[in-house]
Amino acid sequence: MLVTAESCTGGWLGQAVTAISGSSSWYDRGFITYSNAAKCEMLGVQSTTLEHYGAVSPQTAREMVLGALNRSHAQIGVSITGIAGPEGGTATKPVGTVCFAWAMKQGNVHQLTRLFPGDRDEIRSLAVATALQGILEILNDATPSIA
Repeated sequence: MLVTAESCTGGWLGQAVTAISGSSSWYDRGFITYSNAAKCEMLGVQSTTLEHYGAVSPQTAREMVLGALNRSHAQIGVSITGIAGPEGGTATKPVGTVCFAWAMKQGNVHQLTRLFPGDRDEIRSLAVATALQGILEILNDATPSIA
């Protein structure tokens, strides 16, 4: 079973997964945690993590995926948190910065941070594709490398 935890993609990953007929047999649920409060309340992301590293960080992505796994019946999870723009970017985290985490229940957490080009829709689309590709790589016993 799969669980998703999304921020900047706002449910797009869950929509992509559930567009497949029969996905109810392998997709448990999705968490859309756009605000910091939602990340804390729904996924158990620590407020100190958000204060020290920000919502768009590998640390937050890690806590999101682990929280989603702990709050579901899934064995594999993925999280996405990023800055899709057009506003919100900084010098250290420009628009297009997206952090991912994938994990198997009782397994290692794999993480990736990417800087995607394009407008808001393009960044979000690339984030969904990257999340899906990472799931496939983990299921095939590989560390997500998404070239």
